[in-house]
Amino acid sequence: MTDASAPPDAPQPAGGPGRRRAPGPGRSRWLAAGGVAVLAGVLGLTLALRAGAAPACAAPPAAAPPAAAAPPVGGAVHKGKATFYDSKGAGGNCSYPSAPANRLYVALGPSEYAAGAACGGHLDVTGPKGTVRVLVMDQCPECAPGHLDLSREAFARIADPVQGVVSVSYRAVVDPPLPGPLAFRIKEGASRYWFAVLVADHGNPLRAVEVRQGDSGGWRAADRQDYNYWLVESGVGPGPFSIRVTDVYGHRVIAGGVRLTPGQVQRGTVRMYGGATAGGGRPAARSASPRPSASPSPRASSPRPSPSAAPASAGPSAPDTPVVPLAAEAPAAGCRN
Repeated sequence: MTDASAPPDAPQPAGGPGRRRAPGPGRSRWLAAGGVAVLAGVLGLTLALRAGAAPACAAPPAAAPPAAAAPPVGGAVHKGKATFYDSKGAGGNCSYPSAPANRLYVALGPSEYAAGAACGGHLDVTGPKGTVRVLVMDQCPECAPGHLDLSREAFARIADPVQGVVSVSYRAVVDPPLPGPLAFRIKEGASRYWFAVLVADHGNPLRAVEVRQGDSGGWRAADRQDYNYWLVESGVGPGPFSIRVTDVYGHRVIAGGVRLTPGQVQRGTVRMYGGATAGGGRPAARSASPRPSASPSPRASSPRPSPSAAPASAGPSAPDTPVVPLAAEAPAAGCRN
């Protein structure tokens, strides 16, 4: 018997009754593509969330600029360490003819030697055994800021040399007692066309040296060299010269009659400060700024510096005073051993 409700030729579902028809190939491809797209979207969202949650990389902090080289001034107390060495009698990188007679001197690292700006100043150095006053005479190229390389004699005043290295405190001495009037040494090779002079016995570090031919005319600024000579590359003339000297605390004096005698120390009659002079001379007025200079005078930027006008002074200049020549000295050592 046949079912009258079904047409006789109706097609039967594939696989027989009760089974799901398998999807065709077109639908399978559509489902696969859709799944890949969904998976890619999920992965992209996850990565985006992670990237957004992660903090941005912070820029590294900028390195602090190196401190400008400058000699110790003003009496502020510094902390550091001390070692010792022997100059073997030489006057060090400051080009002095010899070490001081008391053998109490110090070499400073480049940041405090400051290309010669510290030369001729004095420090009071305190260690385990006491305090010693030393002349800045030399440079210690390998010494960091705060590292003082004392003479053996100076080190023995503050510590047992067996220790080798000790902690110290130190300060610049303002207006130390002077050993006498200013002294000058014209460098070997100087002539009317090339001038270089060493100034000594000034007590405090110097800020400026100016030179003129005779006792009139404009002043020419000399450039400090790192070996402690003051240079006028194009010369000042045949001499005799007047030399005006200013220290970092504003003391200013003029010495006259400095002769063009290379290699010879010439002792003047005017002191850097204190008011006492030999032969009745008087120092020039103290310059307008009593504050110490924060940095050394710049080194020459041109091989032939041009003359410069005289800086303003707080008062009238002193009359030039004669310079008494001393015996010739042996040339100084050019650098610290």
